[in-house]
Amino acid sequence: MKTILITGATGFVGSHVLEALSSLPDVKLVAACRNRGRLLPRFNGQVREGDLQDDGYLESLFENVDIVCHAASWTSLYNHRKLSKQLFLNPSLRLIDAAFASGVSRFLNVSTTSAASPDTSVDAMSQGICRPYWPHLCNVVALENYLRKRASREFTVVNLRLGLFAGQRYSLGLLPILLPRLKTHLVPWVAGGRTAMPIIDGRDIGEAFRCAVVAEGLSGYEAFNIVGPSVPSVRQVIEYLNAEFGYPKPHFSVPFPVAFAFAWLMEVIDPVVPWEPLVTRSIIHLLREVDADNSQAVEKLGYRPQVDWKEAVRMQVEEMAVRQKRAMSMRRPVK
Repeated sequence: MKTILITGATGFVGSHVLEALSSLPDVKLVAACRNRGRLLPRFNGQVREGDLQDDGYLESLFENVDIVCHAASWTSLYNHRKLSKQLFLNPSLRLIDAAFASGVSRFLNVSTTSAASPDTSVDAMSQGICRPYWPHLCNVVALENYLRKRASREFTVVNLRLGLFAGQRYSLGLLPILLPRLKTHLVPWVAGGRTAMPIIDGRDIGEAFRCAVVAEGLSGYEAFNIVGPSVPSVRQVIEYLNAEFGYPKPHFSVPFPVAFAFAWLMEVIDPVVPWEPLVTRSIIHLLREVDADNSQAVEKLGYRPQVDWKEAVRMQVEEMAVRQKRAMSMRRPVK
């Protein structure tokens, strides 16, 4: 029997991973979280409660653990370089070292299809590209690079570059940021909305982790793009939001260089205004073309996503109508 530990077990990714892994035979699931009261009510596995920033907690966290699904994170869509390093990168590096020292045999990591986009996004094994205007993405890339160095035959790393989150139990992502801004009628199409928006439902994320846990023949550093069964364009998504939920469509279009310049201006004035920027360069980056597909994950992991992007968007918008009473902040923990 293998013991699988899931960090960030109360968050969007972690909760879906717990659900997906609960169907596996001959495994023992361990949920790592700060507050066991936020775990899914039907979870009946072991809980190791604590804070990943606590070195004392890390010392015993991986005792008798075979596989780690690292789903805990902290994220920001702009600025906040110091916080991203303090709350995300440094704890993750220490966690990796502790897992390695404890004899963990397989380490699954959450990354993003945007880490290498647009030019090399089709190849999940490609080197991530640091974007200086997005400090948190730079830390995501730094974590990938550290895992490349740590990986070995005894310590297999599976890096999952996920698409844009959608679905139930949503966390910080493009849709919760974008939708309130559409209501202002100030957000334009960028490049006519022709670029891809690789949306993935939480249930398919859980399925990708399940496949990566049981897949045989993996060794060293392995990386896969993980997206939904089909990838819509930005225009298709916004037109669906308009038709189904009445969100306004943009009234004009600008090319990417203009969009990046305007977003830069919004970031410049951010320190002197009492609200978050209307748009940031990281958001524009997320709208650039991503060629990620599931071909490698299908071949080596047996991953086959099932949830159509429209269903994922619909479920998220319906949940937002209940849970999101004001615009979501661009920086928040997603543990």
